[in-house]
Amino acid sequence: MALINVRVAEITQEAEGIRSFALDKIGFFKFPSYQPGSHIDVHCGEGIIRQYSLCGDPENRRRWLIAVKLGEPSRGGSELMHRAVEVGDKLEISSPRNNFLLDETAESVVLLAAGIGITPIIAMADRLYQLSKPFELHYFSRSGAHSAFRDRLQRGAYANKISFHEGLGIDRNQEKLRQILAQPESGKHVYICGPGPFMATAESLARENRPKESVKLERFVANPVLAGGITSAFSIELVRSGLNMTVAADETILEVLEANGIDAAFSCEQGVCGTCVTDIVDGEAEHRDSFFSEKQRASGKKMCICVSRSKGSKIVLDL
Repeated sequence: MALINVRVAEITQEAEGIRSFALDKIGFFKFPSYQPGSHIDVHCGEGIIRQYSLCGDPENRRRWLIAVKLGEPSRGGSELMHRAVEVGDKLEISSPRNNFLLDETAESVVLLAAGIGITPIIAMADRLYQLSKPFELHYFSRSGAHSAFRDRLQRGAYANKISFHEGLGIDRNQEKLRQILAQPESGKHVYICGPGPFMATAESLARENRPKESVKLERFVANPVLAGGITSAFSIELVRSGLNMTVAADETILEVLEANGIDAAFSCEQGVCGTCVTDIVDGEAEHRDSFFSEKQRASGKKMCICVSRSKGSKIVLDL
């Protein structure tokens, strides 16, 4: 995939531990178009690539906006973005990808965000307002100081559709989510993004009385329920390379490929972004990613080789 060269035009402290980065296109051509929920790969430096949601105006094809929360602890990417990247620096980014697509045909929408999870959600709110679609946005955070884009939301054109839930604590957050999701309406979809515990609670409550297809989520880190579990060794066959290798119980397919000099695309190494998705020629995957839908897993056609494994003693991949 061809990379896009950008220049950091502005850096803004949006909330405690959260900075936004305005990225200007370098060169004559404009940015490609994108839909709300899209994210890009950002080459942060030192060989580190991370995914960040686009949260600016999709109509502005000369400037894109992302926001980055400083991880505690950081895996490297957010620390580089916060400590090393400065206005005027040049970065490389990918074209947008979207694993969190907004259904613009839904009769109405409930948007649920917590912390940095506001980044894809605010883009959805912007689009729904442009379409004159009924929606409500509920933003949960530790405090007002931790609420990113608070001024933009409070003073924007759809401020009356936003509810801030700040400093409630775990139990009160759960009760508030229960109130919000208590009465399902036909045609109302729910979109959720935020830290893992928040997402697990919101997803569970939303699906108590709604069809699965009307509840959608975007994860920034792997779902521990899917990522954990007992592992055992298995073998892999690469049809294009003609190689056979063993993946030990404490190794991933990706690690074995790298150790043997086999190039395979990857980024997050958590089964979230989808960069490492690989076709399965034969065998069955034990999916441990948070990228695929249940329907996609059931098809048996692809797997995320950074975290997923083989259910049997061998799996054949199109590599």
